[in-house]
Amino acid sequence: MSSAIEALKALAEGFGTTFKHLGRKPITEQYPEYKRPLPERTRARIVLTCDPGGDERCVACFLCSAACPVSCISMEAAERKKDGRRYAGWFRINFGRCIFCGLCEEACPTSAIQLTPDFEICKRDVLSMVYEKEDLQVNHGGKDREYNFYRYAGVVTLVRGKGEHVKETEPVNIRSNMP
Repeated sequence: MSSAIEALKALAEGFGTTFKHLGRKPITEQYPEYKRPLPERTRARIVLTCDPGGDERCVACFLCSAACPVSCISMEAAERKKDGRRYAGWFRINFGRCIFCGLCEEACPTSAIQLTPDFEICKRDVLSMVYEKEDLQVNHGGKDREYNFYRYAGVVTLVRGKGEHVKETEPVNIRSNMP
């Protein structure tokens, strides 16, 4: 008997909530004309940023594609002849599959991938949601404008060797540590 009373009480509370909202004026946002302000940390469209020297930051390490839970990122690594610097020969993101989780941005060691608040990328043709490297590149550094991976990472290239980067000491000769 008490369960029937609890059920009727829950039903009455539900109807009460419905009747309370029936008299309210509806809230309609005129979307294309008025765009609601987004939170500061909104994650949406992915872009590829450049370092302060104007070179692309992506070193094709494949960490972003490994971190992506829906496997929407693919790329191919290449190396420049003049300085031995790695870059993505081609880079592709399928925004039809992307869930905008931000794991690719967190996995990127060079701050090349960054998510912007631009969320209006809906299209009728699914194949037009596949963006190539040229569509994703922007000519600024994004959130970390002064960061340059090759100046700090200690990566050996034809330009700099080990111990020649910013805030880096010479490598220790392990044979000098032997008794």
